[in-house]
Amino acid sequence: MDYGESEEVQQVHAAIQREKREPRVGLEPLSIWLIAVYGLAIFFGGAYLGRFSGTFSGDSLDPALVPAAKKAAAAGPGGGQQAAELSPAERGKKVFLANCATCHQATGLGVPGQYPPLAGSEFTTGGSRRPAMIVLKGLQGPVKVKGQQYGSAVMQPWESLGDQKVADVVTYERSEWGNSASPVTKEQIAALRKELAGHPASFNEPEILGAPNEDLPGGEQGAQQQPSAPPQGSAPPSTPGAQPPKP
Repeated sequence: MDYGESEEVQQVHAAIQREKREPRVGLEPLSIWLIAVYGLAIFFGGAYLGRFSGTFSGDSLDPALVPAAKKAAAAGPGGGQQAAELSPAERGKKVFLANCATCHQATGLGVPGQYPPLAGSEFTTGGSRRPAMIVLKGLQGPVKVKGQQYGSAVMQPWESLGDQKVADVVTYERSEWGNSASPVTKEQIAALRKELAGHPASFNEPEILGAPNEDLPGGEQGAQQQPSAPPQGSAPPSTPGAQPPKP
């Protein structure tokens, strides 16, 4: 184009205006596939949070939004304490999942050839003495459970958990996965701990089988077997052939 004096200024400007702007980096349109991927990620992320967030709610963080029924239940006599109180088996489940489920599995079936099962095990469902001994002091060496031989894996002692947690986890193992054996109390474990104080090492199978297959003394069954004393003021039971007392 001739930019000489003979050309009109408007013609020159018109040619320039017909030119398109040069593209700049960062203004490219977003791909439709990328938009779809982002949308799916947001959808499934929200679905996951909604499914696995438990009973969490944003309203629970604001006391003004807590329903009046919940406030009344918590303000009642011992309401909050009763709601938070757990049974020994429920407490024992927490201890088991935190310390024992890695080997024995949450199902209580163990790992074939390595870690013996607790579900239906003769050690777990028999007397409470043997499983309490194993939990307190541990078990090492091969062991046969439910007719199957297990290797030389070592179960560490759990006496550091304390008497209450040991009692709770033994109670849980004896009442879960179809097991229905007697519970164990904190006092029973404390007495057994003193009894086993002279045994520093873990037990092996012959030592466990050599222990009596019985419940620890002081349990519920022992209390039920003790005869109850007759009420005061009542006559003693009569025996055959005995003469009634003379007035």
